[in-house]
Amino acid sequence: MINKITIIGVGLIGGSLALALKERNLAKVVFGYGRDQSRLEEAQKSNIIDTFSTNIKEAIDEANIVVIATPVGTFKDILNQIEPLISSNVIITDVGSTKSNIVNIVNDVLRDKSSYFIPAHPIAGKERSGFEVSDSKLYDGKKVIITPQETNSPESIEVIGQMWKNVGADVDFMSAESHDNLLGMTSHLPHMLAFSLVNYLVDQNPNASIYAGGGFKDFSRIASGDAIMWRDICLQNKNQIMSHIKGYQSTLDDLLKAINDEDSAKLGQLFTTAKKTRDSWLG
Repeated sequence: MINKITIIGVGLIGGSLALALKERNLAKVVFGYGRDQSRLEEAQKSNIIDTFSTNIKEAIDEANIVVIATPVGTFKDILNQIEPLISSNVIITDVGSTKSNIVNIVNDVLRDKSSYFIPAHPIAGKERSGFEVSDSKLYDGKKVIITPQETNSPESIEVIGQMWKNVGADVDFMSAESHDNLLGMTSHLPHMLAFSLVNYLVDQNPNASIYAGGGFKDFSRIASGDAIMWRDICLQNKNQIMSHIKGYQSTLDDLLKAINDEDSAKLGQLFTTAKKTRDSWLG
């Protein structure tokens, strides 16, 4: 059992991890840190965390693991705050949806202490945010990607991997670059499409949503994601997201041409291929 795990940012992701750790008795103390004391008090009353502080030194003191679970745009500021407070006794990790840019920030800010940081990303979430929707089973059967740095010790990597396995996750390893390309395609691009679709609908006819069916609601569900978080992801994974948007535009051009040409064979092929692929994912 770990003595103290500090969660920086007790929202959906951090709160769900805290709750899973507590319910499985994986840490003696699950400590929450944030800037809003009233929110932290409510999280404690909800039994999401054991105790809390708005003082970063108290949060880091004697922690074995520190999990940064705030939007990726906040990382530089947080790392600057904790750099003077950390030693080789602590392992720092994160839950950010981008990795290459975070690794660059870590190496720039923590310098010779950057080896203490193990980058990780749980591929799990909900369209709603906040500790109020924390779910101790959020990570059950979900992928967590760890993107180790060359300077990380095998022991530290194992500790973080085991933490995620203990809360039900399936852990994979890859490079930060591979992660950003893969997630740019499978997560970031779909969110960009959902945001754009909702904005397009509003621009065309603000009342059109009254007549939107289940298909539109399913597709647009993720547009309810946290706007600040997704703004930061776009800025952090800019090149990969732009590349995949351009790639997707080319597939829309193919579809547009097939419709314009009334090419029923091409349309049938496009839709059949997509259906077979999607059905195979469902098993």
